Amino acid sequence: MSTTKKIGILGGTFDPPHIGHLRLASHFAKILHLDELLLIPSGEPWQKGSDITPAEIRFQLTEAAGIDLARAFLYLSIPTQIGIDRIEIERAGPSYSIDTAKSLRERFGPEASLIWLTGVDSLIHLPSWNSWRDLFQYMNFAVASRPHYDLVAEMSPEIQELLETHQIQDPAALENQPAGLIYIDESLSVDLSSTDLRNRLKTPARSQIESEQIPSHTLQIITKLGLYQ
Repeated sequence: MSTTKKIGILGGTFDPPHIGHLRLASHFAKILHLDELLLIPSGEPWQKGSDITPAEIRFQLTEAAGIDLARAFLYLSIPTQIGIDRIEIERAGPSYSIDTAKSLRERFGPEASLIWLTGVDSLIHLPSWNSWRDLFQYMNFAVASRPHYDLVAEMSPEIQELLETHQIQDPAALENQPAGLIYIDESLSVDLSSTDLRNRLKTPARSQIESEQIPSHTLQIITKLGLYQ
């Protein structure tokens, strides 16, 4: 059994956090035997424009989602520890994943397996990220499939080359290598996005989607603060 510490990192705008985030987190925490999972709300998500909820509120929403995630872990007997991390909110300027990757590597040391958890839609757009190739010096990637995203049809030559050199088929390999690997999991397929949820929360059908798609503690804060009306 591996003694290497395995840290999962789930970053995002989390505007708002939704059940898809929690399902992805639970799925990878279980199959990758994560010791710790960090939810990291972005401070200034430079690719999202200016029309986003303030960072401190999104942090509150993510903390609340963490309560529901902890309950899910308990129910599923997943021993992974959960942390809600302020690293990007407290760092001035645009939130670049490469800066976060460097900081987390410094925090956890050279031996830990740092695993960035994301969806295949983000993998497709990875070449638009700042210093994206350098991420693989610091991180592994665990990528979940998503409906309506055909990786083979949509991937650029850069991503094709990346997969040829970094992709693995057995997730267990992530346990013993600190960085540089990509595992694509096709058993999870979540069709939710924060953008779609925000748009639908502005419609009369708001009450029909809330409880099924937004964690209950997050929903309490959304309702209290009157967000996304």
